[in-house]
Formats: sequence, C-alpha cells, structure tokens
Amino acid sequence: MLADAERASDPTALIVGASRGLGRAIAHELLARHWRVIGTVRGPAEAPVETSADRMEIKLLDTNEQAQIAALREQLSDRVLDILFVNSGTTAEDANGLQRIGGISDQEFIRVMMTNALSPMRVIEALEHLVPIDGLIGAMSSGQGSISDNVKGSRELYRGSKAALNQFMRSFAARESQRARAMILMAPGWIRTDLGGPGAPITIEEAVPQIVDVLIAKRARPGLEYLDRSGRSVPW
Repeated sequence: MLADAERASDPTALIVGASRGLGRAIAHELLARHWRVIGTVRGPAEAPVETSADRMEIKLLDTNEQAQIAALREQLSDRVLDILFVNSGTTAEDANGLQRIGGISDQEFIRVMMTNALSPMRVIEALEHLVPIDGLIGAMSSGQGSISDNVKGSRELYRGSKAALNQFMRSFAARESQRARAMILMAPGWIRTDLGGPGAPITIEEAVPQIVDVLIAKRARPGLEYLDRSGRSVPW
C-alpha cells in the first residue's frame, strides 16, 4: 500500500466511468489538482486521449460484468483509494422521457436498472475495503432521483433507477454507520453532456470544478449526504 506520506502528497481517486462526459472531466480536474487518478473504461478505444502518464492509470471495466469487477478488485488489491466514485450510468431509450413506466419493455427496464442502480453498488461493495476511514465513497445520482422533488413526472424509468441507487446507498451507509466514513450521492444538475443534451444550461467546464470541490470537501464530513454541485442538500 501507499505510505501515509505518499497519500498526503498524492492522494488517489478511482473514477469508474472516465471515458467521456462528467467522468472524464472529473478525472482530469483531479489530475490538475495533483491527484493520482485511476479511471475505468469499457474498452481500449474509450480511453481518454489526454493522460498524465505518471499520475493517470486506465483500467478496463464494464460495471455490468461481475467477472470484470472481481478482476479490478484483484488488480487494485494493494492500493489505497482516497476517493472511490462511480460515475457510470445510462438513460432510457425514450429520448423525450415521456414513456410511462407501464410501457417499458422488460429488457429496457433491466438494462437501465442494472446499469444505474445494481452495478454501481456491486462496484462499491467490491472495492470499499480499499477506502480508508478518512476517504470518500460516492456515486453519481441525479436530482431526478429525488422522490419528494418529483412534481412533474416524465423520465420515469431513469428517475426510478436513480431513486433505487439512492435507496441502496442509504442501506449501505446504514450498514457502515459504525465506521463513520464519508459517502456522497452527487446530483450534478442539468449539464451539457451526451446524456444531458445540447439544451442544458451548464457546460462541463463550469460544472466540474464545483463537483470536485464538493467531493474533496465531503471527505471531512462522515456519513452519507445527497448533494448538488454547489454542496447543497437535495431532498430525498
């Protein structure tokens, strides 16, 4: 494992889902702040082009493949992760988000729920032992996962998958309550990514420094919080 002095000068973050969008930008923002970063991608073709050879590592991981999660666990067995953050996720095929949940196919329901809710928790449970008591465990949620804030409907499958992720993380945090470790569900807002679309009001360049500020600050506060990119609490 890395010595305490090395951790202090070069903390390490694992960003699961770092090939594009917010995950890629978070990885590069951490690099710019002198972190060591391990980023996962689903295939070699997805590896970020801009990497700092001495501080950026790329690992292959499809989070929906349990064998690949187990392989990553083995590869990282001697590492310390100051931040473990699962960014990977997907949206439903209905581009307008108007399809009612009763009309969703079995295949689509399984795909979205597995990618957004089950698989992130499998990664967290497989790797959480690598995160020290003063580290951070987190996942990318969404404000659309808030049950109390859902007053307009739409995007029902996506909303349900993020609400499920939130509930699973709350259960994980309850099991972990004696360890007083910091955990976060991040609701970044509507951002101009492939998932957010061109109509989103906030660019990645504007959002990501705020997101990283919140992640780093959260390490000092044990327990689970559901926060937006400004560090404000999101209603469950």
